[in-house]
Amino acid sequence: MKKSNLYIFVMAMLMTLLIFSALAENRAHIVEAHAWLQVSPEPPNQNIHIYLPLITNRAATPNTTLPQPPLSPTKLIFIHHSTGEGWLEDNYGDLGKTLMQNNYIVSDTNYGWGSDDIGGRTDIGHWMSWFRGSNTSTYTRELYQYFGRNANYSRVQTDPGGENEIVMFKSCFPNSGLRGSIADPIPAITQNPLKDQGSDSPYHTVSNAKGIYIDLLEYFKTRPDKLFIVITAPPLGSGEWANNARAFNNWLVNDWLRGYQFKNLRVFDFYNVLTSNGGSPDKNDLASANGNHHRFKNGKVEHIIGSSSNTLAYPTGDDHPSKAGDLKASAEFLPLLNLWVAEWKAAQ
Repeated sequence: MKKSNLYIFVMAMLMTLLIFSALAENRAHIVEAHAWLQVSPEPPNQNIHIYLPLITNRAATPNTTLPQPPLSPTKLIFIHHSTGEGWLEDNYGDLGKTLMQNNYIVSDTNYGWGSDDIGGRTDIGHWMSWFRGSNTSTYTRELYQYFGRNANYSRVQTDPGGENEIVMFKSCFPNSGLRGSIADPIPAITQNPLKDQGSDSPYHTVSNAKGIYIDLLEYFKTRPDKLFIVITAPPLGSGEWANNARAFNNWLVNDWLRGYQFKNLRVFDFYNVLTSNGGSPDKNDLASANGNHHRFKNGKVEHIIGSSSNTLAYPTGDDHPSKAGDLKASAEFLPLLNLWVAEWKAAQ
């Protein structure tokens, strides 16, 4: 074999090995375009071209249809009361365990938590105290630094240090009793009587609640280093104010964040998820194409209202959702959370 031909043969073999090595390690993939590799064997005035596939430096698409958990452990804290407690609980909603399995280090607040017992105040009007009040710096400092458990769920027991990066916050089901008319004008925050008030207030109306959430944006946009996730209040069994609750939560999902320029704020429609079941309160419709859902499916986020129900589909004798309902919520929430965390981290 001539020296020039031997040189070409060796180069071709080396390139072939590189191709298969890259493919085997899932670090590159072949695309339909091609490139010419030019070598200059002896004699120097002769050019010989070897036709090889072009290998890009893009990673191969993972073999999955669901967003993946964060690569590094990520600290998360959940502000809640009894419904959130059931959702987190092992062998009930399993949210705490599922979060842990997805690389989240979970803490939570409940009644009796924090300065001034701020953990006992989680109605819509109370979020002003948490995020837009005179003691906000105290409450949020404690919130970001807290590592502890206030419900029965599996979690990482050792604090790795650092602050909580993700804040989930949820009002309980009485907050779905929104009064007033959906057509009422939204008041300026200086004239909003729902500030710091509970859900039993006569001022707990759709328009006042919208005004509260609009003003909260002023705090959230100052903290792009944190990811805030609103968990909508679960539905009531009563239909008295159910249409208002539906309208308000649709507004949160579809309209509230229009024009908001940051990736650090998202809404999970816990309310919607709990308004349809699989035929009984003890059977959910998790995988159904019908019903009401907030989930990631077929490569996109779905917020579906396929059922006309605006009331709790998982009653337990009161307005706390059943195990089947909470399990549906956990399964639909986690892929969305993973997606939102990835988007937020990519924007930082």
